[in-house]
Amino acid sequence: MDLSLGYITTLWPALVRGLGETLTLFCLTLVLSLPLGLPVALGSISRFWPLKILCCIYVWLFRGTPLMLQLFFFYYGLGIMATSYDMPMLRLGRFPAVVLTFALNYAAYFAEIYRAGIQSIDRGQYEAAKTLGFTRIRTMFKIIIPQTIRRIIPPVSNETITLVKDTALANVIAVPELLKVAKDAANRDTNPTAYLLAAVCYLAITFVLTLVYQKLEKRFSRHEQEAV
Repeated sequence: MDLSLGYITTLWPALVRGLGETLTLFCLTLVLSLPLGLPVALGSISRFWPLKILCCIYVWLFRGTPLMLQLFFFYYGLGIMATSYDMPMLRLGRFPAVVLTFALNYAAYFAEIYRAGIQSIDRGQYEAAKTLGFTRIRTMFKIIIPQTIRRIIPPVSNETITLVKDTALANVIAVPELLKVAKDAANRDTNPTAYLLAAVCYLAITFVLTLVYQKLEKRFSRHEQEAV
């Protein structure tokens, strides 16, 4: 292992590009999956049975199969289908395929977190809102969901940190994210230093996220105490 400043300096530009790819994938996944999980969660507890069954199947499918298998399906599987059935619109580039897969996968996990949070709210609050003349939709968005947000911060935090590590799976379809860049450098130079630097980058990201979520938990718990 070569930890000299000169060697690290030669590795750093490529690692920074890989880190940028990783952070882009991470941010796009959160931006897409966090809001997508809410309608799926609401659908899974809906009284409209076809919608409820559809949402439950979606969650079951994406939580019950490996993320790597889903990556292979959306990149290679859809590519084969595009060729076989002359449907070029099904063919996705590497990065779009990864973003789509991660967004759909994590939306299923966030949907379960939202569902559990919503169902943890006391049923008496629904009755009280109904007495005050609130519609079911208004009750959900004005009373239930704001309280749910406070309760789901810890599990959302755990999933978000898991997402940071899962971005490394994108290297299986040759997306040049952080781990792929580190692996290429290590194989080229027969030197594991790039792996060590990549590990430091992952740890730094998770450390920052941990601090952010700790502050959010404290902020919401303080507001809850003030409300009481």
